[in-house]
Amino acid sequence: MNGFPEVHRPETDVGRPLVLLHGGNVANWMWEPQLAVLTDRLVLTPDLPGFGERVREDWPGLDAVADDVVARVTARGVDGPFDLVGLSLGAVTAVRVLARHPDRVRSAFLTGAPLVRPGAGVRVVARLQLALWGMPWFWRTLAAAMRLPEDSRERYVTHGLSVSRETASAMFADVYAGGVPAGAGDYSGPLLAIAGEKEDAAVRRSLKVLAQVAPQAQLRFASGMHHVWNIEDVSLFNEVLCSWLNGTTDARLVPLSRD
Repeated sequence: MNGFPEVHRPETDVGRPLVLLHGGNVANWMWEPQLAVLTDRLVLTPDLPGFGERVREDWPGLDAVADDVVARVTARGVDGPFDLVGLSLGAVTAVRVLARHPDRVRSAFLTGAPLVRPGAGVRVVARLQLALWGMPWFWRTLAAAMRLPEDSRERYVTHGLSVSRETASAMFADVYAGGVPAGAGDYSGPLLAIAGEKEDAAVRRSLKVLAQVAPQAQLRFASGMHHVWNIEDVSLFNEVLCSWLNGTTDARLVPLSRD
């Protein structure tokens, strides 16, 4: 449907494989702004079931999606540990990967993961979204509200209209149920969990919930950022991500107290 590749071969020496998991209502093309700085790695950007090239597939549930990610990565020849990055739905999925396949993840970078049950207002908005799902004007309004650049909005609208209402409903139900699987504590590797400073309160609260299961997690705010900050501020996101992949945490991220 979107024609964006899933496998991105390195231009230079091969570093550790990297897997990028996209958010909901988008597909693997959301990572295009990051690929320019990741040319020294094999990067895999799988479409999740029900999105992108897989819009005709049903949403099978978060556990099955996590298993699907690992299976697709393995099928691409990566049978050892990889670095894992997820945003929004991709971050929620990544937590399930940590829980179900902890030995496959070398490091994890999660941003915008809603891991607690959202408030009534957010659930009302989700129901409204489903009611307006097939309306192009709704997707254009949502693109503007998310501060997507003008040149990204039509792709977002076209893809949003391609996702079935059934997929969206099942995905929302899974994500809004909240919770961190206990098995996530089996993962003991490096973990950076970020929320944009201007994200919904449920996402910000989720950082501390994750830390209860994964005490090694570094908790950070991205100052001034909204939910989709890999597009909102490409340079900042890329620099923060590259620092993490190179073994450091960018000092511009604001530490969050665990208390």
